[in-house]
Amino acid sequence: MDRDWREGEYLEYLWGERHRFAWVMRRYGGMTQVEAESSAMRRYPYEQADVPHRGLIFHDEAWHWAMLRIHGERYAHDHPELAAAPAAYRELD
Repeated sequence: MDRDWREGEYLEYLWGERHRFAWVMRRYGGMTQVEAESSAMRRYPYEQADVPHRGLIFHDEAWHWAMLRIHGERYAHDHPELAAAPAAYRELD
């Protein structure tokens, strides 16, 4: 996702992805709230407006990045039940 972001739009999207990533890391990764939030901050660092391809990480949703972190590259194959995010994740929006 290579696009021009208005700052407010970017920050809102960034906050949402951090929130969803942390939720997955708590619920499926067994992390504490503090660990999950710290992990989300590392996964989704703030990018300055002039950074090339700002927001590229948003091309896949937080569910995918969290599952990769928890279960590795083959998560969808090894855990087909985790290939798609559950309703509880979708309701976070």
